[in-house]
Amino acid sequence: MFDVVLFEPEIPPNTGNAIRLCANAGCRLHLVQPLGFRLEDRDLRRAGLDYHEMTTVTVHPDLATCLTRLDGARAFAFSAHANRSAFDPAFRPGDVLVFGPETRGLPEHVLALFKPDQRLRLPMVPGNRGLNLSNAVAVMVYEAWRQNRFSGAGE
Repeated sequence: MFDVVLFEPEIPPNTGNAIRLCANAGCRLHLVQPLGFRLEDRDLRRAGLDYHEMTTVTVHPDLATCLTRLDGARAFAFSAHANRSAFDPAFRPGDVLVFGPETRGLPEHVLALFKPDQRLRLPMVPGNRGLNLSNAVAVMVYEAWRQNRFSGAGE
């Protein structure tokens, strides 16, 4: 349905939660190195439970390789510094949702790869820094899926 990209994720339980989310929502997960943990990390496995085998998780050496593999797909970058609301676009199957590392978000050189209308922010109370990565991913996966009438979901 959708591709989720975690650029340089740092915290194993967040990535484990994203694995579980992607399995349940029919998404593919892409992890861009360097990772702040090993894929065998106990906390990652605990958060992801047995969902690792229920979704596709691909590790890419860098963002260029990842985006090349997803070539032709419409991509959106999420940043607390973007001007466009994450709820403005009409998401389509095959869209790519790109999220940055937990402690610093997407760096400027990555955001520069996306047109301004492809840079999205989740609304927040002023003065707050950002949502937990796995929460932000969940909000956006479910919004995109909702817009597509939960296509592929069981009854």
